[in-house]
Amino acid sequence: MSMLLLFGGMILFIFIGVPVGYSIGLSTILTYAFYSDMPVSIVAQNGFTGLNSFVLLAIPFFILAGVIMGEGGIAKRLVDIADACIGHVTGGLGMVAIATATFFGAITGSGNATTSAVGSLLIPSMSEKKYDKAFSATLVAAAGSIGIIIPPSIPFVVYGVATNTSIGDLFIAGIIPGLMMCFVLMIASYFVSKKHGYGGSDTRPNLKNILHALKHGIFALLAPVIILGGIYTGVFTPTESAVVAVVYSIVVGVFIYRELSLKGLMHALYTAAIINGITSFIIAFSAAMSKYLSLERIPDMICNGILSITDNKFIILLMLNIVLLIVGMLIDIIPAIIILGPIFLPLVQTFGMDPVQFGLLLTVNLGIGFVTPPYGSTLFVASAISHVPVDRMFKYAFFFAAVLCVVLMLITYVPWFSLALIS
Repeated sequence: MSMLLLFGGMILFIFIGVPVGYSIGLSTILTYAFYSDMPVSIVAQNGFTGLNSFVLLAIPFFILAGVIMGEGGIAKRLVDIADACIGHVTGGLGMVAIATATFFGAITGSGNATTSAVGSLLIPSMSEKKYDKAFSATLVAAAGSIGIIIPPSIPFVVYGVATNTSIGDLFIAGIIPGLMMCFVLMIASYFVSKKHGYGGSDTRPNLKNILHALKHGIFALLAPVIILGGIYTGVFTPTESAVVAVVYSIVVGVFIYRELSLKGLMHALYTAAIINGITSFIIAFSAAMSKYLSLERIPDMICNGILSITDNKFIILLMLNIVLLIVGMLIDIIPAIIILGPIFLPLVQTFGMDPVQFGLLLTVNLGIGFVTPPYGSTLFVASAISHVPVDRMFKYAFFFAAVLCVVLMLITYVPWFSLALIS
């Protein structure tokens, strides 16, 4: 009964419109009140403990870096480079959006920040070229999901803390799956664009234009090189890399591109503070719920329950993917990782799956939830930017989700795609 109140209460609160953080907190408090001998105040203590981590400082700094880069012109330079290289082909603007989202995600680690920055620049341009606005918005929302897989990744930081897995290894492992997601979305965009006659940009594909874009955008391209290179060479930790990203984005925005004003910096700080406040609130209550599950030995019960049904590795992984895809449609990725990561990791470890591979599997599953209703967070961001009602985006949303599931299946059943770079 305690699990019915804990999970059932959370889902009920979410469906009646209670914000996710409050839904998790209320259901956890009620469960402690009715089914635990411990005082309800333990929820606050566990929430504080869940936030009291140096590694989690990476989250607000990556959020701030992403907002500053959008304000300071870095995102625009990435668009210009992608446009010069591939913008002229059939559906070129869609491909530019996907390529830019991949580069921008390699700086910010946030799906919503990537969708916001890329969508603000490219959705209007795609509309001018007669792209269906619902297609444009949904494509950008789907591309935003790459931002949480391509390193650095905020969800990888959360998963690493929740399961005691190396964040550096997770970052390295995310490179191949992130590029795979970019590739399959480009293929899908090409065929849809070819069918509907969506053209490319007016940029002429010649060496002069490419070199010109690279010259003006070199500092934008150097951002992921510095951030990721510093992590992989051991110069700084993932948390320190987030601070480096903030400093670098301010220096480039103020002194090189000269597009980041004091007013813009203040706006970026305000926006990042609001987003981080929401994120921290969710993390705290998710940590409290996860602690309760651990105390009640729920991970062991679920693991034993599934293994009593079947011990076939392939069937278990298929069941797991179905469950996680449904969860991703209903719950935000951060609480889902904190709650479900410690539950399902022991299960997959029974048949030898590496924690890093499971981290990829978990994050890609929940990332697909970014672009699936009813709780598709990047869909809502793209809808707000494009002024397209979310229900008009559903047709394309399920199409792109199905395309991304191809990558999910490869990650699930072929460990090489997750572990090749860390072996």
